[in-house]
Amino acid sequence: MGEFKVHRVRFFGYMPSGIRCMSFNERAERLALGRLDGTLEIFNFKDSFYQEKVIPGNDSRSVEAVCWVAERLFTAGLNGEITEYDLENLCPKYSLDAFGGPIWTVACNAQGTHLAVGCEDGSIKLFEILPEKIRFERNLDRQKGRVLSLSWHESGTRIAAGMLDMIRIFDVQSGELCTCLMLVDRGVSGMRNHECVVWCVAFLSDLTVISTDSSGKVQVWNAAMGILSSTHLVSKSDVLSLAVSKDESSFVVGTSEGTVVQFQFLANILGGDEKAWVRTKTFKPHTHDVRALAEIGTAVVSGGLDTQLVVRPLLDKVDIMSYDNVLHKIHFPHRSLVSCAQKAGMLLFQFPAQLEVWRLGESEGRKPGDTLFVKKNPEKLLQLKRKGEDHISCSAISPCGGWLAYSTVSSLRVYRLQCDEHVSISKVGGLCHCSSTRAPRTALLHFDSLSLLSAWCCSFANVFKSHPVCLCLLFPGAQCISHHILLLSSPFPFQPHCTVPIYGSCPTAMGIHPTSNNLLMVHADRQIFEYSIVEKQYTDWSRRVQREGLHKLWLERDTPVTHVTFNPRNAAQFMLHDTYMFCIIDQSLPLPDNKCQFYNQITLKSLSEQERLSHAHAFKMCTKYQHLLFLGLLDDESLVVVQRPLTDIASQLPAPVRLKKFAT
Repeated sequence: MGEFKVHRVRFFGYMPSGIRCMSFNERAERLALGRLDGTLEIFNFKDSFYQEKVIPGNDSRSVEAVCWVAERLFTAGLNGEITEYDLENLCPKYSLDAFGGPIWTVACNAQGTHLAVGCEDGSIKLFEILPEKIRFERNLDRQKGRVLSLSWHESGTRIAAGMLDMIRIFDVQSGELCTCLMLVDRGVSGMRNHECVVWCVAFLSDLTVISTDSSGKVQVWNAAMGILSSTHLVSKSDVLSLAVSKDESSFVVGTSEGTVVQFQFLANILGGDEKAWVRTKTFKPHTHDVRALAEIGTAVVSGGLDTQLVVRPLLDKVDIMSYDNVLHKIHFPHRSLVSCAQKAGMLLFQFPAQLEVWRLGESEGRKPGDTLFVKKNPEKLLQLKRKGEDHISCSAISPCGGWLAYSTVSSLRVYRLQCDEHVSISKVGGLCHCSSTRAPRTALLHFDSLSLLSAWCCSFANVFKSHPVCLCLLFPGAQCISHHILLLSSPFPFQPHCTVPIYGSCPTAMGIHPTSNNLLMVHADRQIFEYSIVEKQYTDWSRRVQREGLHKLWLERDTPVTHVTFNPRNAAQFMLHDTYMFCIIDQSLPLPDNKCQFYNQITLKSLSEQERLSHAHAFKMCTKYQHLLFLGLLDDESLVVVQRPLTDIASQLPAPVRLKKFAT
């Protein structure tokens, strides 16, 4: 398992949606971000920045703002509704119409008792947060013009609201407008005829209000006096986002030019007592609008229209350099959007609104190192559009290529696919075998021969089968979860055969070996475990890994393993891949220690065969194929590599507002 015929697939047109908003939960160390297509993603920042949960979007539900309240998550959007989410079943829990038109912003007070939303009709509406829902309480004094940004004072008694050309301060108890009204300058003379949009406001504990606007200004206001303290021109276009550190000693803003600017509250004179807000750092992490920001103590998290999530450390706030304190860029989802029919040589591509089935091409020759002549091009066999408005959450195709399935948060659909001279597809109905009347919240679909396992986040499973097989109820990405092994040969309801011990890091990839029935698991911290389903305990190899430890270069990689592939002809070999590499692991070889050369393939080629054996170790890495979305092994032992070059994604983005050119 060292030389392969490789199908290099670059026709999967995956296109991520831009990032619209984000909110950081400091207690749980979770970042929730909303994308332009309404999808919500939750990243676990204490577990290698792993994307542990994804809540699919819906065509009729937009996400303009997102807000944590303790462990609960709320969003608001242009459909005029506030939505709370069920984070166990990964779906909306309920939605409530605010009756104020489109909602532009939502904010929670420091006490966690009330939500405030800013609406298109100029109203600010307060909702009381109850244990199981929220309840409308009252409107604050309605103003002319939409409310685009909100911020509570830490006392919970005042709210600052950003509107067109002005910032207003409201008294929460009376609901009336305070005497403080702050008018925002429209900027340079060429902008005088255009309204100035106050995109963001932040209300600090000392009654300072910070605002960002469409004329490129960052302004600091004294809300007690209603006067402007200072103005900083940071961009020739909009300043769209703002985030303040917990101790209020610094804040960052994001512009439509792709820059992030940091301000700090520093002494005007070294050793002096008088302080002011000073512009200290400028970063350029993005090519397009920076729509969302969060300052999380030692780092700044940013996202925008270029679709990538960037975690940039603030080195002046870092005591010890470590893995967590380096720059991270997250481009791709930490889950697979590709399913492979190994026997039929077919691929299933998942998009939010449709599925595509492709047949791989054919080539001539098999000389190592050569680029083979393609005698038959890949063929697109089918495009299947989803039913309803819910986005597709997961999908699968059977190994034989004769069955495919997809799920949304409200339904599961199974189809019979025939690809002879003509392609035909027919829906399979009446297969549900689950005592639960709840709608399926599918976390995983998995085909094994003629059996389909669908796993629910609420711990139910449906199985459509023609013969007994052994499968695993898998929930990759759940936090500190135990894995329940089900034997499908037993009568329904299938009783758990065994439970794998809990490990503290999220599982990112797992699979059951086709011959040994060992369960292989890789976690976000890149630890590898192998569990014997038959003996109900960790295997000897797994215990050796934990005893001897993995190489530090393996543990320091900053992208999660997303897929496991086994060699059916050699039980000791399996393959793992992340975004930037794939690795063949041979359990019959010794583990590399930290003193040996980890990336040693080039070295091994220069040695004799006898010397090569003495320097070989279990890990064989290949970084030739970058930006990987999938890697799998077909029955003919050829390798399928699905890539999505970042340049292809960038080419489909709209033109940036302003491109920096030399000497300009």
